[in-house]
Amino acid sequence: MVFDSVSLRLGNRDRIGLIGPNGSGKTTLLKVLAGQQELDDGKVTRARGVRVAWLPQDLAVASGRTLLQMILGSVPGRLALDADLAATAAELERAQAAGESEESVLELAEAIAELHERIDHFERFFGEHEALAILAGLGFAPGDELRDVGEFSGGWKMRGVLAGLLFQRPDVLLLDEPTNHLDMPSVAWFSDFLKRWSRCFILISHDREFLNEQIDRIVSLEPEGVRSYPGNYERYLVQRAEEETILAGKAKNLARERERLERFVDRFRAQATKARAVQSRIKSLEKMESVETYAKRSVMRFSFPATTRPVADVIRIEGLRKAYGEHVVFPGVDLTVKRGEKIGIIGVNGAGKTTLLRMIANEIPHDAGMIKLGGGVDVGYYAQHHADTLDMTSTVFDVVARANPLATPARVRSLLGAFMFSGDDVDKPVKVLSGGERARVALARLLVAPGNLLLMDEPTNHLDLESSESLCEALKDYDGTLVFVSHNRSLVRNLASKIWNVENQAVDVYPGSLDEYLYSMAQRRMEVAATGAATVGSLRSNAAPAKTMSREDDKARKRKEAEARQKRSARLGPLEKKVAQLEERIAELEPAQAKRSVELADPDVYADEARRNTLLSDYQQAAEKLEELIARWEASQAELETAKAALDAELGPAG
Repeated sequence: MVFDSVSLRLGNRDRIGLIGPNGSGKTTLLKVLAGQQELDDGKVTRARGVRVAWLPQDLAVASGRTLLQMILGSVPGRLALDADLAATAAELERAQAAGESEESVLELAEAIAELHERIDHFERFFGEHEALAILAGLGFAPGDELRDVGEFSGGWKMRGVLAGLLFQRPDVLLLDEPTNHLDMPSVAWFSDFLKRWSRCFILISHDREFLNEQIDRIVSLEPEGVRSYPGNYERYLVQRAEEETILAGKAKNLARERERLERFVDRFRAQATKARAVQSRIKSLEKMESVETYAKRSVMRFSFPATTRPVADVIRIEGLRKAYGEHVVFPGVDLTVKRGEKIGIIGVNGAGKTTLLRMIANEIPHDAGMIKLGGGVDVGYYAQHHADTLDMTSTVFDVVARANPLATPARVRSLLGAFMFSGDDVDKPVKVLSGGERARVALARLLVAPGNLLLMDEPTNHLDLESSESLCEALKDYDGTLVFVSHNRSLVRNLASKIWNVENQAVDVYPGSLDEYLYSMAQRRMEVAATGAATVGSLRSNAAPAKTMSREDDKARKRKEAEARQKRSARLGPLEKKVAQLEERIAELEPAQAKRSVELADPDVYADEARRNTLLSDYQQAAEKLEELIARWEASQAELETAKAALDAELGPAG
């Protein structure tokens, strides 16, 4: 049974987060509310005229129309109006050609005028400019709106469906993991859009930060039933903990009182003089309420075993090139991964994040350059598609056991228990599992032999919120090296010690924080939205001639640019000079230090004790000085980058 005696009321402006473990019925509940799932008992009552829109995790999208046509046509009634207008116009043309009465022709003309008025109403509330702004915010490039929907990949089709739902503005919006197919900049835009949403919505999400930003009420599928809590997810955790503490205390007190009454009854039951008192206590026992403490639901809990220690440079990439036909993904990339680093790969979809990770994992070939793993590196790889490529006919136990033949059956069962597969669950065939359960099997298969370098592509995509957070905690304590792709801001913010931003055929090691990156991408998206509207306008009509800039405007522009340059020079000049001076001093010391290193490698040096001691002393002093200078340079460089980011935010990017 999925639900029993569930009661739930949705208000006009409710912002609800729906939570619960995988398999608890979250998606089923959304299907019921959307009218896509029949009930065995009970009913769903909707106010008159309420429009409900549902974004499922999987959806088939038919081709044969452009993306923009799909978005505009998603508004109920719009396509019918267009069809009515075309049919009425054809009927008017036929009536005029047949010489029908003036009254009939006038009646058809009035009908056409009324249809135009209704279409104008749609245009005012559901105009192309709004559709294009939503498409740009969700990451579509200018011109994509004119492409056939069938040309897009599954993830981009889902973005298109989401764009249509946001465009049509339903009264109730049901969102099942809407960020699964979005990259990080699109998640940030979607978050801002949803904050301005004035209607009711229900949101399922494994991204804790995204959930907290959006909701003011939690509906939780608990072991004892469906519960509702005011506030966001953080507030829910506090309330749930308080409830459990109060109930546990109440149950303990009642047990203590029951035990006291039962002792009295047992002791004095046979004494006639105590008969009245005994009967009184028996009645008290019969009337005593029972308190059921909340059942603790299973949560994925595990830890990574200690790893072996590889060389310092775990991955070295030089001149890496990858292309698909004429489309060049990376023309020549140089990167290094140091031992113990946790690197978050971010960037827009299609930039090459997953391609880069798959090349490092040796899952796909690169065209040129070098990817070299250091000595002692043992790779563990988790890809998005791994959960779908499990042997569907095998049992959960067999899939995990085959990943490490050296693991004992007891270890495999213990590991599966940590991933919430216990008892007969381990003997289930993989084909009967949900998407989230298969993701847990894929993770367990990785953990049975994780290695000291983990490569992970969107590891939280099919996990529920609690499992996602459990994985994050385990990865925090992982003592190996981690390189992962994720759009989950909470995961990136909690794990990443360095950011790789994949964009424009390059991989930049991002010097700023994740929040600074999101801010810069939001600014770019605004520019893309404006450019997209202008591009579509030029495709549909001759562009109006640009307004000529007056002499006064030109002077004002030049004065503003000069002031910006002066402000940049005043703020950045001293920092740039400091960085340059440190770089110069480091450059002076490094050649001499390299020469000493060569000399110390010569066995003949050690025959001359005085020379050896002088070299060792000089080498140690120079090493300490270099370490100090490099630390100062890193701090100064970070200060410079922060100042540049602040100026870009204040004045706009430098020309």
